[in-house]
Amino acid sequence: MPVEASAFRGEHVDLTLATREVDGTTIVAVGGEIDVYTAPKLRDKITELVAAGVYHLVIDMEAVEFLDSTGLGVLVGGLKKVRAHDGSLQLVCTQDRLLKIFRITGLAKVFVIHDSAEAALANG
Repeated sequence: MPVEASAFRGEHVDLTLATREVDGTTIVAVGGEIDVYTAPKLRDKITELVAAGVYHLVIDMEAVEFLDSTGLGVLVGGLKKVRAHDGSLQLVCTQDRLLKIFRITGLAKVFVIHDSAEAALANG
């Protein structure tokens, strides 16, 4: 039986992505873990949306259980992609353990972080 990389991390938690559009802004609801194994899935989704002409994104991270540096890199890369088209990438995050990562890395000053998708849309 082949050993999967996830076997070394304990139980494997996949990344789920669900998109919906509200008044010209696309909300990407992310669930699970954003790490070295799953981050490419989020990067590909952001790239696909930007390629389709979607430049205003809200990444809803309320169901994210874990975020590592690879995930942060994908979010920064996504921000650069939409800004190249005068767009925006805002985050929805209320979890202290994730907010702490954004504060420690200084990314809390780079991203606009809201406590709900509705608040992000109102600011959009």
